[in-house]
Amino acid sequence: MLRTNIENPAYFHKVVDCQYACPAHTPVPEYIRLIAQRRYGDAYMINWVSNVFPGILGRTCDRPCEPACRRGRVEQSNAQDPEPVAICRLKRVAADMKEDVRARMPQVAPKNGKRVACVGAGPASLTVARDLAPLGYEVTVFDGEAKAGGFIRTQIPRFRLPESVIDEECGYILDLGVQFNSSQRIESMQALLGQGWDAVFVGCGAPRGRDLDLPGREEARANIHIGIDWLASVSFGHVTKIGQRVIVLGGGNTAMDCCRSARRLGGTDVKVIVRSGFDEMKASPWEKEDAAHEGIPIINFHVPRAFVHEGGKLVGMSFEIVQAQYDDKGRRKLVPTGAPDAFFECDDVLVAVGQENAFPWIERDCGIEFDEWGLPKLDKTSFQSTVPHVFFGGDAAFGPKNIITAVAHGHEAAVSIDKLLNGEEVSERPAPMTNLVSQKMGIHEWSYDNDIANDLRFKVPWAKAEKALASIKVEVELGFDAATAFKEAGRCLNCDVQTVFQESACIECDACVDICPMDCISFTDNGEEEGLRHRLKAPALNIAQDLYVSGGLKTGRVMVKDEDVCLHCGLCAERCPTGAWDMKKFLLKMTPAGPGARTPEAVQEVHA
Repeated sequence: MLRTNIENPAYFHKVVDCQYACPAHTPVPEYIRLIAQRRYGDAYMINWVSNVFPGILGRTCDRPCEPACRRGRVEQSNAQDPEPVAICRLKRVAADMKEDVRARMPQVAPKNGKRVACVGAGPASLTVARDLAPLGYEVTVFDGEAKAGGFIRTQIPRFRLPESVIDEECGYILDLGVQFNSSQRIESMQALLGQGWDAVFVGCGAPRGRDLDLPGREEARANIHIGIDWLASVSFGHVTKIGQRVIVLGGGNTAMDCCRSARRLGGTDVKVIVRSGFDEMKASPWEKEDAAHEGIPIINFHVPRAFVHEGGKLVGMSFEIVQAQYDDKGRRKLVPTGAPDAFFECDDVLVAVGQENAFPWIERDCGIEFDEWGLPKLDKTSFQSTVPHVFFGGDAAFGPKNIITAVAHGHEAAVSIDKLLNGEEVSERPAPMTNLVSQKMGIHEWSYDNDIANDLRFKVPWAKAEKALASIKVEVELGFDAATAFKEAGRCLNCDVQTVFQESACIECDACVDICPMDCISFTDNGEEEGLRHRLKAPALNIAQDLYVSGGLKTGRVMVKDEDVCLHCGLCAERCPTGAWDMKKFLLKMTPAGPGARTPEAVQEVHA
């Protein structure tokens, strides 16, 4: 294998697995250390730069960072059920315990004469506004609702996300001089383009819920509700009750929000029924756990057949019972078991079987091209449409995802808009900003806490069930207190503090090999990667994680380190008699819209 190029930002970025997995690339270990130091405002602002909505995401994020967390791979005491660091809940700690941070928000530059329209006031549009408004752009956000937030406000129940948190974090953005045209739904793209905007960003989400065209659908229409529409009606107070017997169809997070909301609005017999297996449901594991915690059963391998009604009144649903079969390529199909159809009585049905994009307001002759699935044809890096100054992001771009993905889209689209309006190619993307700084404070002392806590993941407290289930607005999760947050932060392995090896100083004494608690350092003959991985002191089996391979040593051998299970404890550097090992903190920040994202020539031209 070739010597690892640690000067390539992608290498150490991939070692910080949590940050690498986050679509917005939030520097997770950095803010967790700040929480441990009770520097909550600093931790919040690090989050705010990257993910824009720390308080919202600290309660509702899909947490792609947590399955990637190395703690879950090296945890020995609970190997059958690895427990990553509670990254999402620590993010909430920073938001809940911070001081007033309004004075730390960006200063707005003088207006530069460029006008940008954002369609929809969801997370993607608000991120574009947050990035462009401080640069002097005149940003106007249009939305059909009275308040900003998009589906954050309309589809996430208040028992998960209090409205005060939404108001606060949307307010930080609107206070940057963003013009918010509330209750103003855009009805025509051609009309919008005719208003002379320098750029248009479409972040209107995927506003249409899928329906089920089954026998009895029309006759029982009064008691069959599309999940996302019903949640919006609950959010705005238009719906305040539901029947006692409720069936929720679907296995995603929207279905979990529907069943838990129904439980609070009078449903005493609420059940979720899905066509797939329980493990194949799209809902996040913790969403399923929360539903189960509230006594809501999930019935799987049941395919809806019909809405059963008597004289137009819904009385129940019938289902075909199926099982999963897999072919030799692992592809699944559902086949009938031959058992009689199942029948469940119900008063109401909530249909949460998916969402789809709907752009009836975009005329098909305005120049924006769409694919066979009704999605705009976009450059996947710049988010630019076939009309060069029109960009898409969030669910409107590639279909329904989640909040943090919408934020990532917004950041990238803002870079594209800024480059376009400064005469640059939007396809030329800025490199991230990185540095690598030694953490030495002495021979055996580091500027970070390298004492790895053995604690299992701490549980977040919940409001008492009788109180939580009595109101749709009582927040269920109470969040960590300061003491628990400190202990949970201590579980972080500081994966951004890298073990950096200098082969010219190595005398091959193997002291680092002897002291490594994870057996992840080996000195061996070089070779092809597959063979090398299997002849290390402990085989490196996770091929998704790169090996750290040195150049040739005096004996002709190479040092090979398995990054997958490293604890970043620094014992190798403490034990090394020659200083061949050092602990260096790697920090990666994505380059935002602005001069730093432009080519030097363009920046000089602007200043001239």
